[in-house]
Amino acid sequence: MRYRRVGDSGLKVSELSLGGWTTFGDSVTDPQLTRDLITLAYENGINFFDIADSYARGGAERAMGAVLKEFPRHTLVISSKLYWPISDDINDRGLSRKHIMESIDRSLRNIGTDYLDIYFCHRYDAETPVEETARAMDDLIRRGKILYWGTSEWTDQQLQEALDICDDYGLYRPIVEQPQYNLIHRRRIEESILPLVEEEGIGLVVWSPLASGLLTGKYDDATPEDSRLAQKDWLAQNLLKDDLRDAVRQLKPIANDLGVTRAQLAIAWTLHQPAVSSAITGATKISQLEDTLKAVEIELDEDVLEHIDELFPVEREPA
Repeated sequence: MRYRRVGDSGLKVSELSLGGWTTFGDSVTDPQLTRDLITLAYENGINFFDIADSYARGGAERAMGAVLKEFPRHTLVISSKLYWPISDDINDRGLSRKHIMESIDRSLRNIGTDYLDIYFCHRYDAETPVEETARAMDDLIRRGKILYWGTSEWTDQQLQEALDICDDYGLYRPIVEQPQYNLIHRRRIEESILPLVEEEGIGLVVWSPLASGLLTGKYDDATPEDSRLAQKDWLAQNLLKDDLRDAVRQLKPIANDLGVTRAQLAIAWTLHQPAVSSAITGATKISQLEDTLKAVEIELDEDVLEHIDELFPVEREPA
C-alpha cells in the first residue's frame, strides 16, 4: 500500500480507503463479516476509513467503530460526515452551528473515539451561512474533537467561498473535498474542481470509483437482484444506460491485455489522477476487497489511458 498527502496538509492516507456507504449496518449486518472486511483492509495497509452519520442512521458508525477500536488509534484516519436529516426534528439536519455541535458528539459516541481525523460537510447547506459553518468547524478543531475538516460534493464556487471566508477571518481551512469521481462521472470534476483544488492545495478523496459497480462488468447483460443498482432506483436511472454498458463491455479487452479485472483497471485509472489522495471503496464480500486491493499495483501507460479516454470521454456524463 502506498500513502499520499491530503492536499498540502501533513496528513497521509492510504491510496485505497474503506467506506461504509450502503454496506456496514445496511447490506452488511453480520458482525463477523464486518470484522473480517475491516481487518483485511487494515492488515493490507488501509489506514483511512470513511463513514457518515446518515449511513444506516448511525449504524455504519457503530458497526465500523466496534472493529476500529481494536486497532491503535494513531494508526487510523477516521472520517465521518454530517448534513442529511438524522431524525424528524427540524434542527437535526444541515450545517448550522447547533447541528454541528450536537452531531459531532453523537458520531464520536457511535464510533467510540475521542476525535475524528476528518469531519466532512456532506453537502452544501444553502440555508446556513458558510461563515457559521466554517466557524463551527474551526471551534471543533481548536477543541480537539476533529483534526481537519472537509467538504463533499460542493461546487468550485461554494468551496472557494469557504476558503475565502477562512482566509479572511483566520479560520482553519477545509483541507479536502470528497466528490464522486470515476470513468463515467468526469466532467464536473475535471473542468471545475481539479483546477481549484490544485491551485489551493486541497486534497481529493473520491467516492464510487466503480460507479456503483457498473465498471466491474456485473451489469453487462442484466441487473443482479442482490446488486446495489437493483436496490437503488435513483442510481439505476442514471447508470443503466445502453451506451454506458457498451463502453464498459469494451473496457474488458483492455483489462484482459493487462491481466487485470475491469474493477482493478477502473480504480487504477482513478488513482492515476495526481490530485486524488485516496479512492474510497466499498465491499460486501471478502473476494471483492481482495480484488480491489490489487488495483494499487497497476501501472497505466499513455496508450492505455488514451484508449480509455476514447471509451469514456469527459464530455459524456449521465444526468
